Amino acid sequence: MPRTAKTVEVPAIGELDRHAGQLSLQLAQALRAAIHKGELKAGDLLPSTRVLASALRLARGTVLAAFEQLTAEGFLESQPGSGTRIALSLHRQPPAQANSPDICDIPLSRQAQALAQFASQLQPLPPVPFTVSVPINDTAPDDVWRRLGNRIRARGPGAPAGYGEPLGALPLRKAVCEYVRKSRSVHCTPEQVIITAGTQQGLYLATQILLDAGDTAWVEDPAYHGITAIFNSAFRDRVMARVPVDAEGIDVAAGRKIAPQAKAVFVTPSHQYPLCMPMSMSRRLELLAWAKQQRAWIVEDDYDSEMRYSGHPFPSLQGLDPARVIYLGTFSKILFPSLRLGYAIVPKALMDAFCGARVLMDRHPPSADQHVLASFIAQGHLDRHIRRMRGVYAEKRRVLTEAIHAHISAELAVLHPSDQGMHQVLWLKAGLDDRQVARKAAEAGVAVSALSPMYAAESGKSGLILGLGGYDDQQIHRAAQQLNQVLVSLTEAG
Repeated sequence: MPRTAKTVEVPAIGELDRHAGQLSLQLAQALRAAIHKGELKAGDLLPSTRVLASALRLARGTVLAAFEQLTAEGFLESQPGSGTRIALSLHRQPPAQANSPDICDIPLSRQAQALAQFASQLQPLPPVPFTVSVPINDTAPDDVWRRLGNRIRARGPGAPAGYGEPLGALPLRKAVCEYVRKSRSVHCTPEQVIITAGTQQGLYLATQILLDAGDTAWVEDPAYHGITAIFNSAFRDRVMARVPVDAEGIDVAAGRKIAPQAKAVFVTPSHQYPLCMPMSMSRRLELLAWAKQQRAWIVEDDYDSEMRYSGHPFPSLQGLDPARVIYLGTFSKILFPSLRLGYAIVPKALMDAFCGARVLMDRHPPSADQHVLASFIAQGHLDRHIRRMRGVYAEKRRVLTEAIHAHISAELAVLHPSDQGMHQVLWLKAGLDDRQVARKAAEAGVAVSALSPMYAAESGKSGLILGLGGYDDQQIHRAAQQLNQVLVSLTEAG
């Protein structure tokens, strides 16, 4: 077993008042206060008197006197060859209430309250059916990723170095540019690609850059929590106009009535989240015409576009008007969520603004995984991985559909038709509260997300989001049976 290097940090005890004298008593009091506040805990090893005296610029005798005083009081204990530690007996003593770091009488700002509420909405679900996007077994990247990573991080361009480019590593931007050109009909150059920490960061940057205080943007109704929370918390001085979607996507005519002077629109045209339908071509042209008339920006979140199970994925909206559309994509869903790498394709007029905002946010994305991903794409591994993913998820979708039809009565819930994506929507019968169902299902070991909170408050419909993650057939059927029991029990109780 490898040995762990032992380092002892000098405790942060603040400055001593050298003019007041009695430095050993001051040092003892400072160490006492650090113990009471929990900054030094039972069993913590203190530096030697020689090291501490040097760090604090004190005579060693002064430190020895302080240690002897605290040892006599029971705060410290010393053993030959083991150094001086905070007394182990102190872990049984309750901390002083007045000094507890967890007690605060400062009221939270409305901003803090809104962000805390958003955090509670996006807590990750456990990796059980029907959590969305849990890429395990057949849906996880194969050993190619590991081998590329080992080589590139150790000796290649992904090895630790200085600061990276704010827009992201050039090899990855070139690879992304080629990938979206072939797969999504996106028109761009590598200079228009910005590597992000995922779609959420892209949405945040777009909201910050495209809208001034008081400006209005259209947001789909229902919509992803991540975009509505940006308006409800981080940018409450911008106005969010919720525009309903129908079978063809966002209702442009309704948007014209609700907020005709909007400066931007946030849409998921390839696969509407959460309802799964694509935006029709006539609706796309109508949206582009409105944006041109209003001189407004379109933010295209290309959610789950790769996962279409019949026919080819729909082409991007960006390809129809590259100068007006900001295109957002991510690799987290199709590879693994912890990767946290996505991209924004930005019109040339906005490049400097996006670069400046990115520098202020986190300077640049981590370098190593960017170079691994660039090689993964350039060598053709991503295309093969996506083809395999489509086959696996198509089969999971078939099994889930079969399980719902076999175990859940159509009088209780009905699947929404869809031929793409990594989740399906299960509409609940009138009277069933999807939030209550989600809580009860969690108690039964089934993970589902409620749909109604994704709507504007006055228009919520009761439904559940069922993920197609990497679960075997038995798990899916068993989870459907357990979900049925929850629905039956709530129906009988109601």
